[in-house]
Amino acid sequence: MNDERRQHWEQVYRDKESTSVSWYQEYPELSLQLVHKSGVAKTEPIIDIGGGASVLVDDLLLQDFSSVAVLDISAAALECARARLCERAAQVEWFVADVTTFEPPHPFALWHDRAVFHFLTSYEDRQKYLQVLKKTLQPYGWLILATFALGGPDRCSGLPVEHYDAAKMQATLGGRFELVESREECHTTPAGGEQKFTYCLFRFKPGRGDDE
Repeated sequence: MNDERRQHWEQVYRDKESTSVSWYQEYPELSLQLVHKSGVAKTEPIIDIGGGASVLVDDLLLQDFSSVAVLDISAAALECARARLCERAAQVEWFVADVTTFEPPHPFALWHDRAVFHFLTSYEDRQKYLQVLKKTLQPYGWLILATFALGGPDRCSGLPVEHYDAAKMQATLGGRFELVESREECHTTPAGGEQKFTYCLFRFKPGRGDDE
């Protein structure tokens, strides 16, 4: 695990309420729309990458998805989510891990990330992420990837970020990911600011090479 990255996010969740961070959403409407668009069965395994204290897990459970996992580098963030869910937390798989070195215990049918990928500003980290993603997703599994859009903020939580549109995201992921749909969102932060996001839904195709 990248200690510097872990320490940064642990500090964020020690210093701030989970509902005051800029990426907080009271209801993750677009993420849920794309989950349903994928058609993934409610019994199939879903993982939320960088889910932290996000309420996406709450809403998935309320909609009767029965195999949900949340991964975050910050133990404090996951503890916040566990406390909020109370006894329902036992229904969730929790992983304290850096996604770039994550070893999935089993395949997943859907991978959701609205929190991590745009922070990976080095080519090396992006390649590690993609290796884990391909190892984790089932053949013909689904990827929902949301990042800061072109024209979005240059930094978030004091860190530099990358910006993507659908074409750049497709080029970065490679040929094994088929773009199904892309959408733009203007997210209003708890402080009243605006952040532009790009959301993409991809289908993961089986193959032996990254560009097949």
